[in-house]
Amino acid sequence: MTSFNSQQNIKPRVGIFVDVQNIYYTCRESYSKNFDYNAFWRVIQEQYEIDCAFAYAIYRGDEKQNQFQNILRAIGFEVKLKPFIQRRDGSAKGDWDVGITIDMLEHGKNLDKVILLSGDGDFALLLAHLKNQYNVPCDVYGADKLTAEVLKQSAEQFHLIDDNLLL
Repeated sequence: MTSFNSQQNIKPRVGIFVDVQNIYYTCRESYSKNFDYNAFWRVIQEQYEIDCAFAYAIYRGDEKQNQFQNILRAIGFEVKLKPFIQRRDGSAKGDWDVGITIDMLEHGKNLDKVILLSGDGDFALLLAHLKNQYNVPCDVYGADKLTAEVLKQSAEQFHLIDDNLLL
């Protein structure tokens, strides 16, 4: 028998989407520290039922990165990897914008909220689409000066990464 009180304790369902490279470089440049994924997970888990959690990273075959990716998996993230591409001209390619967009559209329509960890302003249009088409709000976590203003404005709530979320 389900009591009335237990119905009130149902947490909203959330999906987490992490642009790992963006968060890594943002935290290093803004704070000279690393992002604390364990602390972040605990904060989100207190408020929400985590329905899905994706961490989008670049595969370079580096042992230290492999260990980091295994830590993310142990926390509860599904790690999606894309190969690092070094072009002939010396430039590099390795962003996940399209993959993150597809997953947020695919999963977002079935969630109560979406959480994006990135400062990339290209995602502003995606956040507006999720809100307008599916009535799904999106929160963004980022560093103040390295998060695009258009992304902050598109978010339901912008959460500043602070010492509580840094190692």
